[in-house]
Amino acid sequence: MLDILRKHIEQNLSLLKGKQLLIACSGGLDSVFLARTFHELEFRIGLAHCNFGLRDKESDADAEFVADLAEMLSVPFYEEFFQTEEYAKSRKLSIQMAARELRYAWFEEIRKDFGYDYILTAHHADDRLETFLINLSRGSGLRGLSGIPEISGFVVRPLLPFGREELFNHAREQRYHWREDSSNSKMEYLRNAIRQEVVPPMKKHLKGLINQFANTQNHLRESQALVEDYMVLIRQLVLKESDDGHILDIKKLNELPNPKALLYELLYPFGFTAWEDISDLLLAQSGKTVLSATHRLVKDRGSLLLTEIPSENETETIEIGERIERIDHPIELIFSSEEKVENSSTSEIYVDKSKLAYPLSVRKWRDGDYFYPFGMKGKKKLSKFFKDEKLSLVAKEKTWLLCSGDDIVWVIGYRADDRYKVDRDTKEIIRIRTSKSTG
Repeated sequence: MLDILRKHIEQNLSLLKGKQLLIACSGGLDSVFLARTFHELEFRIGLAHCNFGLRDKESDADAEFVADLAEMLSVPFYEEFFQTEEYAKSRKLSIQMAARELRYAWFEEIRKDFGYDYILTAHHADDRLETFLINLSRGSGLRGLSGIPEISGFVVRPLLPFGREELFNHAREQRYHWREDSSNSKMEYLRNAIRQEVVPPMKKHLKGLINQFANTQNHLRESQALVEDYMVLIRQLVLKESDDGHILDIKKLNELPNPKALLYELLYPFGFTAWEDISDLLLAQSGKTVLSATHRLVKDRGSLLLTEIPSENETETIEIGERIERIDHPIELIFSSEEKVENSSTSEIYVDKSKLAYPLSVRKWRDGDYFYPFGMKGKKKLSKFFKDEKLSLVAKEKTWLLCSGDDIVWVIGYRADDRYKVDRDTKEIIRIRTSKSTG
């Protein structure tokens, strides 16, 4: 088995040679096999163990076992205790997803802090089959059926070509010791049910299942690679970058074959996985919104606007004192005294200082806001002004207001308020500039 593993590394994972490797070790058969064999192959390794605190004394015993294993192998040992249930609750995640997020984030910290080149996990061929069946039951697309990648960033899974039975036979022959996780017998976990009740009959009736399944997934991955190459061209046709994010042209997308599938592939990199919600946007009314963990997709007439979800500090109000000459956050504004009014533009205004009530403030617009547009008689609701200017939802959200008390002095980058203009009675002129321009 060692010779087979060595050959696999030489042929397919030569990037590991001479590197320092952090091995994720739970204390179970798979990770103990990984740690022991890589140590025997004379790689420089360290063991990292996550204690998720889900099985009380059993979890502590696992940690102690891995610590002893590290000491026996004379390799570094790292351990972290996680408040997994609290983390899952606070982020509305399943325990399994919470544990996954916690462990990979911590592994990456260890990798950076202690100079490891790669993180190794003990996923093997049976894990791939189980994951395939789980994703199949959830209606996953091609990407979800293509399997666990062997290399993903700094994470490497060198045991994927090998089945659980191969690992077990070698471990037993070499008299390895490992821990059995009692939670693996709980049938309420889908993976456990598939592992114990679905896969064994499949192996019994389908000889060579694991090897044949590996070939099938290779074909699926090749197909996925073709799709990704094709999507490079599609992005150039239908997706354009803007100051606020990306604009997706619905008309151009609908002119292509399988627009719904293309839409899914276009948006997957931004965390969108709800197929039906995404495809429904093509026929939805303007304003319809779908969120991922990091991005927002908004239907706006004939386009879909893709932007990052605004951070909380983008909604704050900033006060500006009378003596302040410049601010850079949340938007650049430069204040200067002038002798006369030059030609103004959307990126600068001239106001009568005596009409201002300090401190001024910068904030986002709210429902019910109105102002008196420069050069016009009477007031106008901002919502109507934005509509007349044909601003998208995203553009409206990105717009800042310069205010004096409750009054709007300037819809920054668009229009000044007529009440604050310079007139024949003005004694002191203030010029206010920004780098923002609507063109």
